[in-house]
Amino acid sequence: MKNKGIMFIVISALCFAVMNLFVKLSGDLPAIQKSFFRNFIAAFIALAILKKSGVGFHIEKKNVPLLLLRAILGTIGIIANFYAVDHLLLSDASIIQKLAPFFVIIFSFLLLKEKVSKQQILSIIIAFIGMLFVVKPSFANSELFASLIAMIGAMSAGMAYTLVRMLSQRGVKGPQIVFYFSLFSCLSVIPYLIFNFQPMTFQQIAYLLLAGIAAAGGQFAVTSAYSHSAGRDISIYDYSQVIFAALLGFIAFGQIPDYLSIIGYFVIFMVTFYMYLQNQRENS
Repeated sequence: MKNKGIMFIVISALCFAVMNLFVKLSGDLPAIQKSFFRNFIAAFIALAILKKSGVGFHIEKKNVPLLLLRAILGTIGIIANFYAVDHLLLSDASIIQKLAPFFVIIFSFLLLKEKVSKQQILSIIIAFIGMLFVVKPSFANSELFASLIAMIGAMSAGMAYTLVRMLSQRGVKGPQIVFYFSLFSCLSVIPYLIFNFQPMTFQQIAYLLLAGIAAAGGQFAVTSAYSHSAGRDISIYDYSQVIFAALLGFIAFGQIPDYLSIIGYFVIFMVTFYMYLQNQRENS
């Protein structure tokens, strides 16, 4: 089960890195407007999967509050992340977002009472230090606010992922979680769009549709990941998005990380590899 969780979390990291790329390519549009398109596509894909699988739409009454909280936090996380992507370098925005696994560990311990080993705590701390090498706490004042928004988004995402696992343990299916989250995210921003919608070019629409497709893939993958494995076992692998973001940023925008960033990438990769070896030993 752990290896399945690892596979899905890495796939989700790639999908979300691609999503951020298309969001940035879509240009100067409000983050809320971008989030609508992202979730609009995901809602339709989830709806199709629900109908095809025969899972159905019924949610037990006791699970509705958790599902609603997951949707609210997920929506906050998306809008915050899109704002960060628009105002920071692609790699910086993605890396700050990778605080989410750190919060998953905390919330999994607090809400699910999942035990965390000393090795896992140490690995998370080292990965967090590696991330600081990349982010470098020396943002200009114009970027400080965007960085704080990105951190709020990471905390919201971490809590949302923990709620996904709680809902999965209660028998709520992945497509149901994705559908109701996407539906809520779309409906909640409609009042803003009615009064603040900005016209878009065909190219911008195409980029946002592609972002929505990538987001749907990432959403289903991350939901499957936390359904198969405990947050403490797989959250470290979510840092692989750092590598994907750096590669995409270089290919699309010619962004080249400095030597401190390269050190950070190396640290994160080594910690991820170490955790993988530990899981392999446990499985054997």
